[in-house]
Formats: sequence, structure tokens, C-alpha cells
Amino acid sequence: MDDELDPDGDNVNSVLAQESSELLTILSGQSPAVIMSLYQMMPGGARWDINTNRTEHIKAMLEYFRLASAADCRNFLQSMCMLCENIPMHLESKLMSLAGYANTDVIHSPTAAPVPLRTTDVCENSNPTVTDVKSPSPPSDWQLSKRPRIDHWEQYIAAVAGLLQRRWERLSEPLVKEVQLENVWVSLRTVNRGRDRPDQTPGSADRGGRTPEPDVDYGSFESRVTLETFLQGCAGKVTVLVGQSGSGKTLLMSCLGQQWACGLGPIPSSYLFVLLEFRQLNLLSCPLSLSELLFRQYLPPGSDPKKRAIVDYLLTNPEQICWVLDGYDEFHRKLTRQKKEQRELLDPEKPLPVADLISALLNRQLLPGCTVVVTCRARDVIDLEGLSDKVGQLLGWDCHEIKEYVHNFFVKGNSASGSLGVQAADLLLTTRHFLAMSSLPALCNICCICLEHLLGGRDTGEKVREKEEKRVQVAGGRGEEDSKGGNHAQTVHQGGRRRGSEDVTNGRTQLLATQAQIPSTLTQVYLTVIGAFLSRDPDKRGSNDMPKTPPQSTVYMLSQYRSELCELSQLAWKGLEEGKILFVEEDIPQNVLTFSIRTGLLSQMEIRREDGTPVNSYCFIHLTIQEFLAALRIMTSQDVSDTQLRKRFSLKTRWMTKSDQRTVFTDSLYLYVCGLASPHCTPALVQLARTSGGTGSQNWVQKRQALVLKLLKNLCHSNTLTGPKILELCHCVQESQDHQLAEQVVHTRPNLELRNIRLLPNDIDALAFVVNSVGDSGIGLDFGACSMELECLDDLPRCQYVHYLCFRSRKYGDKFAEKLSSILPKFTTLRKLEFCGASLTATGAASLASALQNCPDVTEINLSDNNLKDAGIEHIADVFTKLPGLVSVLLGRNNSSLKAVDYLIGKMSSCLNIEHIHADGMKEMTVTFSQNFDLNSHKSEPTISLLNQKWSTPEMQILAESLARCPALSVLDLSGGQWDVETLRTLTQFLPKFSVTKKIILNDSCSSVEGLVILTALLSECPTVMELHIRLQSPIQVSIVFSGGREKPADKRSKLLCLSCCGLQPADLEKVWRSLGTSPDLTLLDLSSNCLGNKGLRKLLEVLPRLSIIQEINARNNEISMEGVVMLAGALCSHNNLTQIHISDGGREQLTLKFCPDKSDDKQQLKMFRINNSSLLPNNMTTLCRRLVQCRSHLELDLSHSSLTDTAIENLLKVLPKMTSLRRLNVSHSITSTAEALMLLSCLTVSKRATSVELRPQTEAFLHFESVKAEHASCRLTHFDLKGDSLDRLLEILQQGPPLSDLDLSSNRLADEGVKRFLDSLPNLKITNYVILSNNDLTQQGLLEVASTLCTCGNVSGAEVSLAAEERCLIWFTQYDGCEKTLSIRESSLERGHLVRLAEIVSACPSLTKLEFKNNLLQSDSIEDFVKLLNSSERGISVSFEEGWIRSEEAVSLVCRCLELNGNIYTIRVHQTTLHLSLMKSTELTSVSLVDCAVEGHQLTSMTSIIQKCPLLTELDISHNSLGIEGAEFLCSVLPLLPNLKSLGIGSKEPCLTVVQKLSEALLQATAIQCLNLSGHVIDDTAAQIMTTVLPRLRLLDLSHCAWSAAGGLQLIKALGECVSLEGLCLDSLQLNEKSMMCLAQALKNIISIRSFKINKISTAPGQSGANGLLDLLTAMEGLTRMEEIELEGWRMADRGIEQLTRVLPVWTELRKVSLPKNLIGDESGDKLLEALNSCSHLEELHMATNSLGDLTAARMALVLPSLTRISVLDISDNSIGYEGSVSLSRAIMCMKNLTKIHLTSVGTPELCAVAASLTHCPLIQDVGLGWNNCEDKVAVELAKVIPFCQKLTRIDLESNNVSGVGAEALVRALKSCPALQLIRLWRNKVPPSEAHRLSLRDRRLNFSPT
Repeated sequence: MDDELDPDGDNVNSVLAQESSELLTILSGQSPAVIMSLYQMMPGGARWDINTNRTEHIKAMLEYFRLASAADCRNFLQSMCMLCENIPMHLESKLMSLAGYANTDVIHSPTAAPVPLRTTDVCENSNPTVTDVKSPSPPSDWQLSKRPRIDHWEQYIAAVAGLLQRRWERLSEPLVKEVQLENVWVSLRTVNRGRDRPDQTPGSADRGGRTPEPDVDYGSFESRVTLETFLQGCAGKVTVLVGQSGSGKTLLMSCLGQQWACGLGPIPSSYLFVLLEFRQLNLLSCPLSLSELLFRQYLPPGSDPKKRAIVDYLLTNPEQICWVLDGYDEFHRKLTRQKKEQRELLDPEKPLPVADLISALLNRQLLPGCTVVVTCRARDVIDLEGLSDKVGQLLGWDCHEIKEYVHNFFVKGNSASGSLGVQAADLLLTTRHFLAMSSLPALCNICCICLEHLLGGRDTGEKVREKEEKRVQVAGGRGEEDSKGGNHAQTVHQGGRRRGSEDVTNGRTQLLATQAQIPSTLTQVYLTVIGAFLSRDPDKRGSNDMPKTPPQSTVYMLSQYRSELCELSQLAWKGLEEGKILFVEEDIPQNVLTFSIRTGLLSQMEIRREDGTPVNSYCFIHLTIQEFLAALRIMTSQDVSDTQLRKRFSLKTRWMTKSDQRTVFTDSLYLYVCGLASPHCTPALVQLARTSGGTGSQNWVQKRQALVLKLLKNLCHSNTLTGPKILELCHCVQESQDHQLAEQVVHTRPNLELRNIRLLPNDIDALAFVVNSVGDSGIGLDFGACSMELECLDDLPRCQYVHYLCFRSRKYGDKFAEKLSSILPKFTTLRKLEFCGASLTATGAASLASALQNCPDVTEINLSDNNLKDAGIEHIADVFTKLPGLVSVLLGRNNSSLKAVDYLIGKMSSCLNIEHIHADGMKEMTVTFSQNFDLNSHKSEPTISLLNQKWSTPEMQILAESLARCPALSVLDLSGGQWDVETLRTLTQFLPKFSVTKKIILNDSCSSVEGLVILTALLSECPTVMELHIRLQSPIQVSIVFSGGREKPADKRSKLLCLSCCGLQPADLEKVWRSLGTSPDLTLLDLSSNCLGNKGLRKLLEVLPRLSIIQEINARNNEISMEGVVMLAGALCSHNNLTQIHISDGGREQLTLKFCPDKSDDKQQLKMFRINNSSLLPNNMTTLCRRLVQCRSHLELDLSHSSLTDTAIENLLKVLPKMTSLRRLNVSHSITSTAEALMLLSCLTVSKRATSVELRPQTEAFLHFESVKAEHASCRLTHFDLKGDSLDRLLEILQQGPPLSDLDLSSNRLADEGVKRFLDSLPNLKITNYVILSNNDLTQQGLLEVASTLCTCGNVSGAEVSLAAEERCLIWFTQYDGCEKTLSIRESSLERGHLVRLAEIVSACPSLTKLEFKNNLLQSDSIEDFVKLLNSSERGISVSFEEGWIRSEEAVSLVCRCLELNGNIYTIRVHQTTLHLSLMKSTELTSVSLVDCAVEGHQLTSMTSIIQKCPLLTELDISHNSLGIEGAEFLCSVLPLLPNLKSLGIGSKEPCLTVVQKLSEALLQATAIQCLNLSGHVIDDTAAQIMTTVLPRLRLLDLSHCAWSAAGGLQLIKALGECVSLEGLCLDSLQLNEKSMMCLAQALKNIISIRSFKINKISTAPGQSGANGLLDLLTAMEGLTRMEEIELEGWRMADRGIEQLTRVLPVWTELRKVSLPKNLIGDESGDKLLEALNSCSHLEELHMATNSLGDLTAARMALVLPSLTRISVLDISDNSIGYEGSVSLSRAIMCMKNLTKIHLTSVGTPELCAVAASLTHCPLIQDVGLGWNNCEDKVAVELAKVIPFCQKLTRIDLESNNVSGVGAEALVRALKSCPALQLIRLWRNKVPPSEAHRLSLRDRRLNFSPT
């Protein structure tokens, strides 16, 4: 306190002197008028000019009054205080007290010790004293305007102090213990953080090798301060105090106000202390001003003048007020934050909404400089981001404080309860849920009440009533402080003070009994709490029928208060839905209100309405009580729907964001709902549900519980939950006590990751419940930046089966590690431990190392990013030998030195299972170990990586000596050293002593040519060094490879030297050669990207003789000129073992020399000279080619991707005849113009050795040559522009050139005119095979020109033209004149005129025997006109028309019209949509067929007249149509008209009864019929009887797919025995019983003339086996010596049947076809079958698909099939042939010259290259099937090689293999050489869709679709 001031003494002058500096500052900021008024108080002051040297004038004025009389000084000070603004209050009070005047009222403030409040430059005194001093002279009116403001202000402060003292007296009366701010602990928190995440762990980039500084852990001892200390220095700032619900924030703010009122505490007593509660502010709906907020809602000051004076003073001295805003978490609105640039001052008198008013205070838009203290919960801090200057969090009570409170609760005021208090404290501290709740004072009070109930220590009913009366008297004040559960629970609230207790005589026994009754979940605790409060009802206390045990008593209590609890839970649920915690009397039924107050579940308080009138309100004693009762409502009332439950059922997170919805509640509702879903709570819920209405309450409750468990199960399966939500899920599962749910949690998450949250012991307990359900499969716990008290670690071992523990945060230091070490051995399943990113030192490492010795199963340890230093790493390394299961240890970023690395290397000798040591500078350090190490077994050598180590020469020597003592290493990596030459030389001197098997890596460790030469010498000096790779340009790379490190096996002598990007000059090569010695065993030398030039190249070529086993030299990018290229060409010719030279981009991109063993006399050896991506000038071309003329071996010259001028090509052609060794000239992507192409094409005339020319612009282009003159050449000139002179030049070359086998002129824009010119010259061209003119923009006119060649060119054998989008034009040639010719026209949109011209061509070409029209949009009249004009020769002609409309009635009509128009038709047939005509001059119609063309019976009547005119008709086939009764009648009518009819086909697709039934009689009369097809019909018994008469005269009979009765069928089968002339019999897909089979066998013995027998897919009668019947059939066929076709598919004959068949086969010497699919033929049986077939020399088709044939059968095929020279079809698909079998099969195929079709689908091996290659020997092959074999590209590539040799090939099936784009590309290239090939199927291969689309655009014949 200031000393008393004497206004009459000189003290006033001394005070002026003391404060002169601050007064100078204040006066400098005043207006000129005020300064002038003060100047005028001095003699002559009015003459001063205040606009100049103002500061000096003010200093002079202060100096004057300092020396003036005391009276003048007082007058000056008084005037200054009246006139000046912005004088600090403490200074103004002091000066006014000194100045004084007569009418001043003295205001005495409460005495208190001074408390420092600010850290500003202004020194303040918190207790100014105002002394009553008389003024020597009365002040003037203007002087009196300021002093009353101060007086009113101080009077108002005194009134507020009285208000707060009275408030505190009311609140403190029921307290259990005294509130002391110095005993309340607060942890400091970082402000302006987006989420409540206390971890500030730096990133890895910020750490490295430095010593990490530990973070401040909120809640830790180092970071906590008392609340009093925390509030020191809060003046002028916004301070936020955070606390959970029930932590006592409201009570503490009231205590703070009381201390301020007494002049104590951190808030100066000179300040105005304004305590407002947000729950009160919620009631303010109308806008109000700052003064209205203060005077209406806080304390009215009295008269209006006083209000005005107080407001004026407040506005001019805003720093003199402290606003305490309590309970922001209860505020219904949200505060807003303004950006600093937008924070404009607001008018304090302007009414604003209360939220805007409070926001303005916090944003400094009102009363800037005032002090603001806000209390809230943690999740609300985010709203105050950018507003708060300081944030602190109230810490919960520790065990000592809890024990003290419990003792006071039970003992205070009643010494007899001491024993009960001890029991209660012991029980609370040993019960996890009670202990967790009791850290919050309000909940600690509730726990004490519950314990009192459990211990049975209640007063008698009389005492309760007495106590209750007292409680009711204080309930209002108590409720005011804990309406949100917020006070610091030193309160009593119906039990906060001891209510009396009976003596406890057997306390220990009672405690043990009570422990067994403690609820196991938090929900059950609250259920017990409700029972405890209900038991306090004085009206029902003492009932004798109440059970004594708490679980039973709770259910009993609930049953006694069903209706009240129902209504109370409804109130709680309603409040929860509306976000409401305060209720007025109108909200609560009176009986419920009385009951709730009586039992203590509700508390009462007084609030003010908006007009200031008080009103009573009520709230639950704690928010969790309201939430629990709401949960009861959910689980017991049908009023709450399932949808409402789902809406409320969501996990909360402990991370907060600005977008989170604000709520006053604790979000514990879902936790209680999960707990109530436990079966333990079912009885209680059923009791309440009975009151809630409805029958079947138990079923309904169980159904609601099941719904909750289902929702919880869905969350268990979710894999998107964050750490906080996972933890909440664990709590929920624990509450539900459902172990299956716990298993699902850990099953979905093998590692539980918890990040940036504070963990409490109850969290660990919830984790343990979930984790312990995992069983032996194990689980991981990952704690990242989680705040955790050490006591949590004590509980952590409760989590069993933990295989992985991770602690990652700067919060965790040595103390934490020491505590962790004490529990680590308890984790018996621990495999992996991570303690990284922490603050561990050597001390903590020693603790962990000691503990790890007792964890023998640990395999992984991660201690990186700590501060272990060398000592700590040594501690860890010492336990390596004691942990045999170790796999890896991470020790990086631990501020260690090289000493630690040496120590680890030394450990390799004692710890033999170390596999790898890795150190990167001082940052990364890892040790890995081999598993299952056995001294007696072979193991891989360890590796060492010591990267980025800056060693000096002595250090290198020490390291090298250590490495020399190491056991054998596979890899040693010393990269990043950047050493000097001497350091490198030191390493190389020791290197021979190293035991390294694979390689040494020295990247970034050698930077000069001198060092390079030192390393190069290792190849000759160190025999074990096999490869040396050096690169001196960035990035510098050096590797020394030993024999064990080679990627590919090589000769022991072969060595590799790579010196690329080293800047080598020609002179440096001499040093390299010297270091290598006289005879280096180099096989590969890489000198790329150096500076050798032509001179260096010459030196290289000179040394070639010394490199005796060299295989490849790379010299690219060495500034080689054309002179060097020619030099290389000469070397290729002169060095026999130099076989390839590849130069690209002038040597910049590639310059490679390849060698092979010396073959000096082998002229057949192919040498290659490639020069790509280069520009060859004419003189360079001449020089190069002349040098290559000297080459004696076969030569390939590759000039692809180069620029060739016309002159260069001319020069090439001039030298070409002399290049007799040239075999191939590659000019791909080098030809750009037609002129260049024609010049190259002229080589056909220049060099007679040319065999093929393939030219296409900007793509592949080749010229092939032979050593002698070629007989035939192949020419492909495509995609050029051949018009005018170019076409003339082409024709000239072709006429002068050699004969051509084929000529491809596709895509050359010839058009009709060009094609005609070419066709006109066609007779003069010597072409033997075909000409392709596709894609040349042909029209129908050009088509006609092509067709005319059939007449004009005698050697043209056929033409194919299609004008579709994929235009196709192909002309085939033959070497013989007068051959039969064919013409095919497809998709060409022909019109009548075109057909007329074609008819003329056909008539003029007697050799044309086949004419095909397909999809040409021809209509009926056009076809009819063409047929009418068509003249046939004596040779005859067949014509076909395929159009989609040729079906049904149109087909019948077309047939009739054609027969009417042309009398030369001798056969006419419609099959599906194709009309086939056969014409021959002077013949009559013999055959009419309408097969499968949708004809109906009634449509046939129009043919009657035609058939009447054809008595010579021998064949009539109308199979596979819908004949019906009309068709049968038609046949009955025409059969008598056809006396010569021999063949009748009426087969049906679907079973038909009427046709045969109707036709059977007519067939009796048609005695000429010899061939009859009745397939698919139903033959009734009557028809069967008739048919028995018809059958004996038949030669061919088809009864396949027929249906009959057993008797009818038996008749027909027996009748077959009389068919002695029968040659063909088809009985496919019939159902034959055993008797029928016997009859058939008997019948076959009589049909000795049979040649074809088809009996596929026979089904026997149910319950009968066909095996014996088959054997009988085979036996019966022994005498059928004329058999040519036998088909027995699907008989499953197996070995017995094959054995019988092999006996028959030698008899069938005329056999042409054998079909045996699906007969269970094994490999051995197949072998025997093939051996038997050896006698069937006429065999043409062999079908053996879907059996079990293997390599043995294939081997037999290799022996048998070559002798069966007529075989054309082979099908062995779906068998099990291996690689050896495929090779055998390929040998057989080589001899099958007549093979046209081979199917090897799914034969069991992908190795079919040999089979594909063998097809080269099958010139007639047309169809190849290799699908479903998993064949790879090599098979496709082999097929591509075969295709050019198989010109008749039409189809290849490769579906469902492993062909990629490479194989498909090879096939599309090969398609160019086989124009007859129509389809290659590539569905289900490994060709990407984009690649498949690209390839199919290149050639549509590649099909990638499934159809």
C-alpha cells in the first residue's frame, strides 16, 4: 500500500516530480486548447506558441510547477485532472487525492496487500487511498465536472463488492472444504490452435541430430500453475479458463469475485468486477447497449446521473473494468471473430444483440483495454481462436484431493463416521469408474452419495427430514453454481456434507461385501446413483420390504418410482432434444418437481427475466444425470422412435473443429445407451418400460437393446474411424459388455491408432476390455502425441495379447521410459516396440534396455528421433545378444557420433545374426537381424551401409581396420563421403583385406580422374574384383562388384569396367590402360559420355587386339564425327570377332560395339552395321558403303530413322551391286516420299539379288538380298501417292524387274483410274501368287475393271473385292492357263447396271466357275435380272447370293422366280439367308433345297407348279423349317409327282408329331427314295409300324434327335436289321434302353454295307448303364469292313471300350473319320488306340477332344501320324498333354502335308512354340485353334513367323491366353503376308484395351471381342 500522502506538505511537489515523465506523455496527447488553458496558469504562459517546440514547453511547465508553492502545484494538478483525458485511474485517483477539495466524499476500499496486475511499463497500485483534503480555494464549475465521476465510480465498485460478498456467503455455507485459489491447479494451453491437440512434435526435417527439447505437456507437473498465478497479468487481456462440466468453473469465478471484493486475489480492487453468466444472457432476446447490460443484468447503480457518470468514467477508463463471463458452453449463440483490419470501434450506446455485444468486447470494439475472463469447456475454445490471449485448463483432482474430499464428506460434522469414511475412500480409490468420475469435484460429490448408499451409512428418516429442511434452504444458491455441473464440488448438494451415519462395527467385512456389489460399467454406476438418490426420499425411507443388496434395491427403487422417473426422464429427453438445461416451473409437473427436489435429482436457482424480474428455475444436479435419464427414456419409451435413436447414436471425437455443432451437453448419451443395451440392465429397463405404456415391455426392451447392438456392430466394422472415435467405440463396447463386439473391433483394426488425445486410466480400461478379446492373433497399440499420466502406464498391462506398442511424442521422456520399463515384461506377447520422436536420453535407454532383456520375444525396436547419444545406443546394442528373435532396431536421429557406428560394427563379431547395419550421416541408423539363425547352417552375409560420412584419412584408416576384422560382408556401402584422393587410396590399400562377397558402393566418394585410375587398378590388383562402375558427373556413382554380386552368371575370367560420364580425354585412356595391365580380362567396357573424340576412338580401336574376350564396348556420346563412323565401319570389316556396330544420333544417343568368339573363316556369320537417327550426306553414304564393301561376312545395313536425300539414295544404289555380302537393308522410318521409295524399289533392276522389298513411309521398310540371283521377289509398296508419273515409273520398274511372287500396292490412292492403268499392264507383269490393291478408293467402276481381269488375263485365277469401310481388293494368279476361276464381291452396294456388266463378264469368261455375292444390298428384282442374263458354259458355274432378307416366303418366291427365268439351273438351294445356284448348259433341275430359312408349310404351296415341271428331280430338302400339317400335306401332294426322287430331307429343329404321322403313308408310295432324313421328329407307334416297311430299301437314314415310345423305337431298331443296303446311319442323341441296344447290335451284324455310322451322345434309360451295350455294338461292328466314318462322342467308353475298339480298327481299312470326344480315354488307352489306327491308311479326320490323353499318346502320334498321309483334320482339345507331348506332336505335324485344320484348345501346356513352328510344313492349313492354353508372346511370335508360309490359312484362335501387345503386334505385321487369313481371335489376353483398339484399327482381322 502507498504511504499516506500529506497534501499540506511539500509532498505534492515531490509526487509531481516522480510522475513528471508519465505526465509528459499524457499531456503530449492532449488537444491544443487544454494545453493552452494549463499554460495560462503560469505568469506569461498565454504568450507561448504551443505550435512550436510543444514538448519543450510542456517540460518547462512541469518544471515550473514542481518548484512552485504547494498550493499552486495542487491547483495545477487539480486543473489537469479536470481537463485531461485518458489519465490512468490509479494516477488520477492519486493526483486528485493530493489536490483535494472541500466537498469530496471519502471512499475507503477494503485493505489488501498489493497485487501486481500488469507487465506494462506503467506501475500500478491496486489499492489507492482517497484522503479527505480541504482545498485552499473552491474549484470553479468546470473543475467540478470530473471528480463526481470518480466518486460515483468508486461508490459503484463498493456496491458490487457487497453484492459479490453476499453471493459468496450464500454459496460457501454448504461447502465441505474451503476454496483456495492457490490450491486450484491450471495447465497452460497453446492459443489459436485449430484442434485441441497438445502435441507439438516437430517434423523429421526439424530434428536430425540435434538434442530434442521436450514439449510442454498440459497436465504435467512442469506446465501446471495455480489458478491465482494463472490470472496474474491478465489485466487488459482476454483470458480463457477451460474446464469440464463439474470442474467448478462457476464456483471459482464467484470465489474470485469474493477475493476481489476483499481486496485480495489477482484482480485489482480498483477495477470494476463484473460477473455475468451466459445462461442468464440466453434470456436476453432484445438488443441492448453496454450500459443496459451492466445495470439491468448485473447491478443497477441508482439514479440516472450516477449511471451517466459511471458510464462516462468507464468509457474513458476502459482498463478499469474486469468482465468475467462464465459458462460460454451454455450460451445458445455463437461469438464471432473479426479480422484485425475490420475491428472498428462501435458506439457503446447503440443497442446490439447480446451475442454481438459480447463479441465486440472480445474483439476490442467496445472498451478496448478492458480485462475479460471467459470460462467454457474445452470444445468451445475453438470459437475463441484469435480472441484469447491466454488459455488455461482446470486440472482434475488427484487421489490425494479425492481422498481428502471423501474424508471431509463423511467426517465433517460427525466424528462417528470416520470408519465409514475410510472404507468409502478405499472403495472409491480402488474402483475404476468411481475414481475416474471423482477427478471432477461435482461428480466426486455424487460418488460419495452413491458410496454412502452402497455402504448403508444413511441416517434415519427423521434425521433425513431434518437435514432436508436445511438443504432446501440452501438449494437455491447451490443450484446456481452447479446448474451445468460446473462448480468445484466442494459444495454439499444433498450429501456434500455428511448427513449422519450409523456406527460401522465390522468395516472390513462390509467393505469386501460392498466391493462385490460395485457396478462393473459406468452406466450401471449411474443406475446405482439414481437408486441412491431415490433411497434418500424421506417420505418412503424405512420400508422393510426393500432388498438390502444394491442391485436388487436399485430395481426395487425404480419400480417404486416408475411414474415419477418416467416423467422425469421425459423432461430430460425433451431438454436434450431442445438443447435445454434450465427449466421453469411451467415445464415440470408439480408432483415431479416436488419429488425431484425431495430426492435431490433437481436443484433450484434464481434467474432474471429480460426485464430484470427474478424467477425460480431448475436443473439436473449434473449434465450427465440429465443425459443418463434421457438414455433411460430412449430405452424404455416407445415415444422415442428408432429413427430418433439412430440420429442420436454417433461417436464423439475429442478433436474439435469450427464446423462442429455447439451443444451444452457432454455427449455421453450414446455411451449410456450402449450400457443400457447390456443384459445386466434389462430388469431395470423392463420395470420402467411398464410405466411408459404398452404391453410386452420385456420384448420391446430387448428389441430396442438389439437395435443398439446392431448400430454398435456397424461402427465396429467401419474402417474410417479416427483415433478419438475408436477410443469412444471401445468405451461403448465396454459399456455393452459384449465380447463379440469387442472381437469385431479388433478384427477390423489390427492396430489401434490413438493420436493427439489425452488418455485417462478409464480410457486404458476400455482399451483393455476390447483388446483382450483378440486372443492369440494379437493387436497393436499406437499412441501418437497422446497426453498420458504415468498412472495410465500402470493400467496398460491389463491389455493382453499386445504384439506392438508405439509411443511417439516429445511428451515422453526418461521418466515415462522408466515407468514403461517397469511394465514392459508384463507384455508377454510383445513383438514390436517403438519409442520414437520422443525425449529419451541415455538414462531412459538404460531403463528400456534393462526391461527389454526380459522380453525375449521382441523382434522390432524403434528408438529413432530421440537424444540417446553414443551411450544410449551402446546400452541398446548390449542387449542384442539377449534378444534372439530380433529382426530390426532403429536408432536414427539420436545425436550420436561415429563412435556409436564403430560400436555397432564391433557387435557384429559377437552378435552373429546381425544382417545389416545402416547409418546415414547421424540421422538414420538401423540394425537388422536374420531370423532362424543357426551356427551350423548357411546364412547370407551381413551388409553395412555407412552413408554421408565425412571421414579424414586417419578416420578412414580406423574404419578400414574395423571393417577388416568384420566377418564376411555381402555389401559394403560407403556412399556420400566426398573424400580426397589420399582417403580413397587408404581405403583401396585395405580393400584386399576386406571379406566382401558382392559389392562395395562408394557413390559421391570419388571426384577426379586420379581417383578413377586408383580404383581402376583394383581390376588387376585384386583378383576378387569382377566389375567396376564409375561415374564422375553428378550424381557421382562408384561400385566395386565381386563375383557374388553379379546379376547374371559369367565366366570367372570375365570382368566389366564402366567409366561413363567421367570426362575422360584421349590422354586419360593411356592411364587407364596402364592401370589395367597388359592383358585385362574385360568382357564389357563402357566409355560412354566422355570426351574421347575421333582420336580417343582410334586409341580404343588400337587396343582391341589386347581385349581378347571382350563382348561389348559402349562409346556413345563421345563427340564422334563421320570420320569416326567410317573408322568403325572399317573395324567391322577387319576385326573378325566384331559383329555389330550400332550408332544412333551421330553417336550421341548410342555407339555400341558387340563382339563374338573369333570366327575368322565363317563367312556365314551375320554382321550388322546400324546408323540410326542420323543425317547421311551423299558423300558420307558413298564413303561408308565403299568401306562396307570390304566386309566378307553376311552384312545387315540398318539406316532406319535417318534422313536420306535423293542423292544419298542414288549413291547407295551405285555401290549396292558391289556389296555382295549385304543381306538386308533396313530403311524403316527413313523413307518420306514416293520418289525415294521408287528409287529404292529400282534396286530390283539394279541388283538381281533382291528377294523382297517392303516400303512404307515413316514406318518399317526393308530390302532383302541373296548371295545369288533371285528367282522370285516380293514387293510391298504401300501408303504412298502413286499417280501419274509415279505410277508409270513403278510399272516400268516392275516390268524390268524379276518375277514377283506377290505384289502389295495397298493404300496408294490409285482410285479407279490408277487401278485401271495398273490392270492394263497386268499381262506384262510376271506375278505368280497375288496382287493386293486394297484401300485405293475404288468405286463400283473399279470393281468391274478388277472383275474384267478374269477375262483379259489368262493367269488370273480369282478376284476378291469389297467396297466396305475396310476396302479389300485381291487378285489371285496361277501358273497355268485355263484354270477354274472365282469371283467374290462383298458389301459393294451393287446396282442393276453393275450386275448387267458382271453378267457380260461372266458370260465372256468360260473358265469362271464360282461367283459369290455377299451383302451387296441386292433386291429380289436385281437378282432375278442377273439370273436371267446369266449364261452358263458347259463347264458350269455356281453362283451364291447372301442377303439378310432371303428368308421365309421371300426365299420361296426367289427360288420360283429363278427357276422360271433360267432353264440352265440344275441345283438350287437356300440355306439360312444364302441362295446357291448351280448352272450348266442344257441341264434340268435335279435338286431343290430350302434348309433352315424360316419357311412355313403353307408357303410351300407356291412351289407345286414348279415341281410339277421337274419330273427328274432327285433331291428335295426342306429340313429345319416349320412344316406343320400344311407342309406335310404339300409333301404328300408332290411326292407322287416325283418318280425319280431319291433323297428327301425333312429334319426338324424342334420335336414335331404331325409331319411323319401324315407323311408315312406317302413314303410307302415313294419307292424311289433311298436317302431319308427324319431327324428331330416324333414318331408315334403307327408311323413306326409303317416306317418298318420303308426302311429296308434305304441307303442313307438319319433318325438323330427323334423321339418315340419304347415299343415304337424297338420296332424301328429291329427293322434296321433288314436294311442290308444301308450305307449311312445317324442315330445321334437318341434314348435307347438296354433291349434296344441289344437289337441294334444284332441289326448291325446284318448291315454289312454300312460306311458311315454316327451314334453320338446316346442317353440310356434311367437306371440303366450303356457300357455293356456299347461293347456289344463294338463287337457287332467287327464284320463291317466297309466302314469309312465312325462317330461315338459322349459314350464314356473308357479303357474297356477302347480295348474293344482297337480290335475292330484294323478291319476298317477304308476308315476316313474317327470321332471319339468325351470317352474317358486315358493316356495308355490313347497310345493303344493310335497304334491300332496305324492300319487305317485312308484316315482323314481324327477327333479325340475332351479326354485324358497325355504325353504318351502324343509320343505315339509322332510315330503313327506321319504314316497317315491323308489326315486333314486333327482335334485333341481339352486333354492333358505336357511340354514333352507338345514336342512329340510337333514332330508328327511336320509330316502332315494335307493338314487343313488342327484344334489344340486347352491341351494342358502353354509351351506350344514347337507346335506352332511345325505348321510351316503344312501348306494347306486353314484353321488353327490354340485357345485357353495360357500361351505367351513367344507362341504368338512363332505363329507370326509361320503365317507367310501358310497362304491358305483363314482362321487362328488364340483366345484366353497370355499374349500381350508384343505378340499381337507381331501377328498384325504377319497379316500383311497372308491375305487369305480372315480372323485371328485374341479375346481374353493381356493386351490393354487401348492397345487392342489401336491394333484392330490397323487390321480388322484381329478380333479382341468375345464373339
